[in-house]
Amino acid sequence: MSHNKNHDSQQLPVGRLGIISPYSCAELGTKVDNYLVSWRKKRHNEGVLYEGYDRDTYLIGSDLPRFGSGEAKGILKESVRGDDIYILVDVCNYSLTYSLAGQTNHMSPDDHYQNLKRIIAAIAGKARRINVIMPFLYESRQHRRTGRESLDCALALQELIQMGVENITFDAHDPRIQNAIPLHGFETVQSAYQFIKNLLKKEKDLKLDKEHLMVISPDEGGMSRAIYLANNLGVDMGMFYKRRDYSTIVDGRNPIVAHEFLGADVRGKDMIIVDDMISSGDSMLEVAQLLKDRGANKIFMCSTFGLFTNGMAKFDEAYEKGTFDRILTTNLIYQTPELLSKPYYINCDMSKYIALIIDTLNHDDSISKLLNPVERIQKVLTKYRNNETI
Repeated sequence: MSHNKNHDSQQLPVGRLGIISPYSCAELGTKVDNYLVSWRKKRHNEGVLYEGYDRDTYLIGSDLPRFGSGEAKGILKESVRGDDIYILVDVCNYSLTYSLAGQTNHMSPDDHYQNLKRIIAAIAGKARRINVIMPFLYESRQHRRTGRESLDCALALQELIQMGVENITFDAHDPRIQNAIPLHGFETVQSAYQFIKNLLKKEKDLKLDKEHLMVISPDEGGMSRAIYLANNLGVDMGMFYKRRDYSTIVDGRNPIVAHEFLGADVRGKDMIIVDDMISSGDSMLEVAQLLKDRGANKIFMCSTFGLFTNGMAKFDEAYEKGTFDRILTTNLIYQTPELLSKPYYINCDMSKYIALIIDTLNHDDSISKLLNPVERIQKVLTKYRNNETI
C-alpha cells in the first residue's frame, strides 16, 4: 500500500499528531516518526496542508525521573493541548534500570505499565485523544481465570479506559480479552505479512504448495494464527496439543507430559511454526525436534514476540544440531544485541506498519485493510513465484 492512498479523502486529522515514546520504546518510536515525517512532507508538497500537519518530528519529549526511594513521576516537555496523542510502550524492555536505595533494579512489565500511566497522568486531560500502542499487551497471559486468580489483563485495560484512553492497539495473546472493554477501540495487529515477506527475502528456494510446505501451531491456543497463515499460503496446517498432568502443579501450572501431533504427514516438507510469543523457547524447540523426528525438512519458527527469557544457548545448540533453520521475530519488543547477531535470526521490522496505523487513525479513517493484509501477502507470493525482487 502506498502511503498516500490512505488519505485521498483529504479528511481532516482528529488533532495535531503527537507521539510519546518513553524510554522503553525509543528506537521503534524514532523509526515510526521518520516514516511519518517523510510521508507528510510529501503530502505537504502535494498541497495537503493543515496547521501543524507537516513537522520535523512528531515525537514529544517526556521524562520519568525517580526519587531515591524508587518512586517516580511523569513529565511532558511541551504542550499537548488539543493533540491526537499516540503513546508507544514496550513492557518487555528489561534492559532499562533505575536506582532504588542505592541498588540497581531492572525494569519489569509492572514498572513500564506504571510509567505509561504516569505519562497519561501528565497529559492531564489536555489532549484531544489518547491512543496506546502497546505491542506486547501487559499481563496478556493472565487473560482468563482458572480458580482463585486475579484477572490482571482485564483490570489493566479497564484502568487505561478510565484514564481516558480511546484506542488500544496490539497483538493480544487472546483477542477475546477485548470483552473487558466492549465500548472502546481495541485492534489486534498481526505480523503474518512481515513474516512471509522476510522469510521469502532470505529463503530463495521454497516451494509454496501443499506438497512442500506446511504451517504448524505449537499448541491449541495459536490455532487461528496458523490457520490464517496456512490459508493465505494455500497449504495444510498441523497442530500439537499439550498433554498435561492435571494431578500435580509445578510453578502454578500443570506440567506438560507430551506434545501430541494432529495433521497430515510432514515427511520431506518445510515447516513454518507460528506462535505469538517465544518465552523460554522450550515448547518451540521441542515441537521443532518432534517434527524433525517425523522427517520434516527445513524448519522456520515465527513469533511476534521473542522474549528468550532463558537466553540463547539452547537455540544455538539446537541450530548446531540442525533442529531448526531460522527464527523470525519482530522489533515490537526489546531485542538484545546478541539476538540480532545470530546467523539464524531474521528481524521483522514493524515500524512502517505502526506508522501506517497511526497515520490512518489520526485521519479517523478505517484501518481494517491494515489489520487484514491479504492483498499484500498475495502480492509478495506472486512476486516470489515469478522470481521478482521482494
